[in-house]
Amino acid sequence: MSDMLPETSTAKKFDPEAFARNLAQAMECGSQALATMLKPSEPIDGVKPPTELTEIVKTLTSVATYWMSDQTRAAELQTKLGKSYLELWGNASKKLAGETAVAPTIEPPARDKRFADPDWRKNQFYEFIMQAYLLTSQWANELVEKADGLDPHTKRKAAFYIQQITNAMAPSNFVPTNPELTRLTLENSGDNLVRGMKMLAEDIAAGKGHLKIRQSDPSNLEVGVNMATTPGKVIFQNEIMQLIQYTPATETVLRTPLLIVPPWINKFYILDLKPEKSFIKYCVDQGLTVFVISWVNPDKRLADKSFADYMKLGPLTAMDVIEKVTGELKVHTIGYCVGGTLLASTLAWLAERRRQRVTSATFLTTQVDFTHAGDLSVFVDEGQISALERDMQTTGVLEGARMAMAFNMLRSNDLIWSYVVSNYLKGQPPAAFDLLHWNSDATRMPAANHSYYLRNCYLDNKLSAGTMVLDDTPLDLSKVKVPIYNLATREDHIAPAESVLYGSQFFGGPVKYVLSGSGHIAGVINPPAANKYQYWTSETIRAGSVAEWLKGAQEHKGSWWPDWREWVGSFDPEQVPARGIGNETYQPIEDAPGSYVRVRS
Repeated sequence: MSDMLPETSTAKKFDPEAFARNLAQAMECGSQALATMLKPSEPIDGVKPPTELTEIVKTLTSVATYWMSDQTRAAELQTKLGKSYLELWGNASKKLAGETAVAPTIEPPARDKRFADPDWRKNQFYEFIMQAYLLTSQWANELVEKADGLDPHTKRKAAFYIQQITNAMAPSNFVPTNPELTRLTLENSGDNLVRGMKMLAEDIAAGKGHLKIRQSDPSNLEVGVNMATTPGKVIFQNEIMQLIQYTPATETVLRTPLLIVPPWINKFYILDLKPEKSFIKYCVDQGLTVFVISWVNPDKRLADKSFADYMKLGPLTAMDVIEKVTGELKVHTIGYCVGGTLLASTLAWLAERRRQRVTSATFLTTQVDFTHAGDLSVFVDEGQISALERDMQTTGVLEGARMAMAFNMLRSNDLIWSYVVSNYLKGQPPAAFDLLHWNSDATRMPAANHSYYLRNCYLDNKLSAGTMVLDDTPLDLSKVKVPIYNLATREDHIAPAESVLYGSQFFGGPVKYVLSGSGHIAGVINPPAANKYQYWTSETIRAGSVAEWLKGAQEHKGSWWPDWREWVGSFDPEQVPARGIGNETYQPIEDAPGSYVRVRS
């Protein structure tokens, strides 16, 4: 029996008495955490837990109904699983009998970090558990893949829910079935569990009865101190946004200023993390007069603020202020993610009204067509949106915690379960990491705005169809003639590269589609000094797929930032003396990054 346990280090000896004490203390801390979760309280986002549970049960019932409606195919599937288990058991028996050259029944993907510990393969007990789990997961996925009677959206939802369930049930998430956790617990006589349960209780308390997993140590990460430190001033504010103008770093600047429209789903300082990662600082250092919108973190008082309000009180107002401060009628613009969708809508609104306000537009991982929408589309259908709208009537907003959890679920092994294991089972608090600190700094969204966005974009795909109406104005992207730099990232699961490429064809002017390596964040926040990843460029946007487009594209090493700077500088390249911040009408209100960004959900 002893050879079935993982080998332990000789540096520490197992102390049975200490283990008993620590186990009792860990159970006490765990009980406190459970008691906190069970306290009567208002749901953190106004949504009752059964809403999501009902959706999961309904979706997976559709899968079960398909298989159970035909006894023959149900029997075939069960037989296949039974044969796999028999093969696994047979291989395990041969190994126990001393045969060493037995091929594994199934192996995890090479990039699966959960099973990296050598004991998953060296130790027969853990190898058997791992392979049984992988076989069951494979079988569960096939239940969905081969359910031909399901409509595509239901099948996609079912696959997503199955993935969440199998990820949660992985043997790597439990001490007795994870060799590394078992070894660590024995070496530390259970002290790791005490530390972990204390952290669990703290995180549940921080989430007011809901688990708020810490992904980063916040002790040395503070907005305006360690992050978002590019010098500048807030020169204007209204109930929706603060407008920041940054202090010039060069003697001369491009005549045409730059307006950045970030997403309101997260805070703007993803573009201004630490100085060496800051895209905003890069733009300032490259001789641009930079203005950035910092969206408010709304509460119930702003429940009725619509998508049109965000356009008029956001980029349109910002353009008016920039004109009065710089004397320039037109601006370069950048929109990131949903900020880009708003910017594209604004450009179409301006075009319909024949107003010339923009010299160029850059879209960073932005969707204007949602035919090939990303993984978030699993949360979008009439039933789910209607339920969400009913829930938002109570609070007036979609709480940031709910949106943050949705994003984390898209990569649950990396953003949920790895931290559950590390924090609560290993007892190891996370290190300080600016990007993950930003990721957990969630924002709320007004009910009216969020409902409009989900229905008009994700559900009905009206923007690219030319049927979207904003502020009583029909939007037609084909009337947008300004030059566009359209950046996609190759591993993006939120705004897929396919979706961004397909969306490029709807604009009426010249579009430069650029594909960056990595994903939705790392592919964008990729400073040249880091010399990471790569990007591809091509003269065409006419391709049936990204794979086809890549055949005619040129690969470039490193960051796309210099390529963009050269592109934006090709329009009206005239230089003027660097501008001071604000003017008599728009005097500085406070230092950047301002107060709106500091409001936490």
